[in-house]
Parts: sequence; structure tokens; C-alpha cells
Amino acid sequence: MSESPPTTPVCYRHPSRETYVRCTRCDRPICPDCMREASVGHQCPECVAEGRRGQRPARTAFGGGAAGRRGYVTRALIAINVALILLSIYTARGGEAVAGAGFGGLLGGATPLTDWGAVLGLDRVPPFGVEEGIAAGEYYRLFTAMFLHYGLLHLLMNMWALWVLGRSLEATLGPLRFLALYLVAGVGGNVAAYLFSAPQARTVGASTAIFGLFAALFVIMRRLGRDTSSVIPILVVNLVFTFAVPGISIAGHLGGLTAGAAMALVLAYAPRSRRTLFQVGGGAVIGLVLTGLTLMQSAALLA
Repeated sequence: MSESPPTTPVCYRHPSRETYVRCTRCDRPICPDCMREASVGHQCPECVAEGRRGQRPARTAFGGGAAGRRGYVTRALIAINVALILLSIYTARGGEAVAGAGFGGLLGGATPLTDWGAVLGLDRVPPFGVEEGIAAGEYYRLFTAMFLHYGLLHLLMNMWALWVLGRSLEATLGPLRFLALYLVAGVGGNVAAYLFSAPQARTVGASTAIFGLFAALFVIMRRLGRDTSSVIPILVVNLVFTFAVPGISIAGHLGGLTAGAAMALVLAYAPRSRRTLFQVGGGAVIGLVLTGLTLMQSAALLA
């Protein structure tokens, strides 16, 4: 009985192609088109796909997703602010929003959109005394005010700061945690403006959130053991600017700074074993405190 001649191995995906290379994981023969370079040897497409499914997604030091390195949330926030100032100028239907008295739109022109979305405690619109403001139930103002601006210069200053701070913090925290930080700081600053400003005063601007980002950058750099000497002078300059320039909401800036620092502490010092639970719970506690302060102030204004 004669022996059968040895057969040449063929690719398991392409039977017409002879090959002597095998997948280092499953040992099946693979041709050059099916080879996927691995740390040792080559793997077949199926083993590569299976390995990817078993890998844990990359995380930042604070539990966030690595997608934050692309800065999508920062870019989206800037886009929203730019879109809203264009809409704000359009609602004015006049030159005052772009070049009114004192440079109007450049240095503080109000528009119907800013009147609608600004932080406003309580006001009564003549001639019938119709109430408007947060105390009258317009709680959305605590959120919308952080996306509106009094003119182009106001917008550009805040967006430049957001671009510089936002990309770094988003890459470090991850997109969702960075967004939570931004919103908590912005709302926290607006709550402070509601508490400590005159009821009829109107306040808008992303600077409440920006000051929160300054505080968060300091907290997070300290947590990572990095030098914070470059952050302190910039923060001091902005605080001096806040107190020295008339018309700036001191309460809003300090409130954003405080809320941002509190949220950053929650994100940065959460225990590793239950990090996400602690971060979500800490953020919820901050939200409840801000809600309670808002309701107390509304009750006081309506009393």
C-alpha cells in the first residue's frame, strides 16, 4: 500500500492559496492577505477581532473615557455658544447688538434672547405687573445664562479660555466627567448670582463655568502631583479683573469657582474601588445643595 504524498497547507479562508504561516493563537494556516501583525508572529482576522472584544477600553486616571483626548465636548460647547450669539444678534434685528453705544454688541449689548435667558431674580413687567425671573418659576435661566453673552468681545474672551482649559481637562477627565464639571460650575455660578445680585439684575456668560474650570485645573494638577505655580498667577489675575472692572458678576465668578472646585474634588479624590458611584453621588449632592439654595431664595423673594 503506497503512502499518499504530503499535502501543502492552504489558507483556511482562501483554499486556493498555499501557505506555511499559521496564526499564533489558533494555529490555522493564513495567507498574506489574512495575516494581522501581532506582538509575536501573525494572527488571523477572527482572532484579532476576538482579542479586541476582550480588551477593556482605555481609561483616564479619573475613570473617564480616552475619547476626551479629541476634545469633542469642548468643541461642541464652543459651537453652541457661537451659534447662540449669532441667534442673539439676529433677535435684536438692529445694529445695537453689533455696534451700539459703547461698542454695543462688542462690550455688552443686550438682546431679546439675553433678556429671555439671563439670570434674573424677580422683575415685574409694566404696565400690568407681570412677574418674570427665576422666582417666578423660570428656573431654566440658571442653565441658559451660561451659554449667552453680551457681545462679541465677551464671547471671544470666554471661548479662548474654554479652548485652552477645556481640551486639557477633557483629556484628563474624559468627555462625560468634563461635561458634568462644566455644567455644575456654570449652574453653581448662576445660583450664586441669583443669591447675591439685585433681583432685577440680569447676568449672562460662560465665565461662571470658566472660573470653575480654573479651580478644577488647580485641584486636578495637585491630585496628579504636578506643579501648579503656573495656574495660580492666572487665577489671581482673573480674580483681580473680576473685582476691578465694573459690571462683572462677582458672585457669579466666585460661585462658579467654588462649585467647580467642589466638583473637581469629587472627581479627583473618588476612591478607585467605587469611583463612578462616588463621583455620581458627589455630583448629585452638589446638585441638591444648589437646588435647595435656589428654592430658598425664591421663597424669600416671593415672601
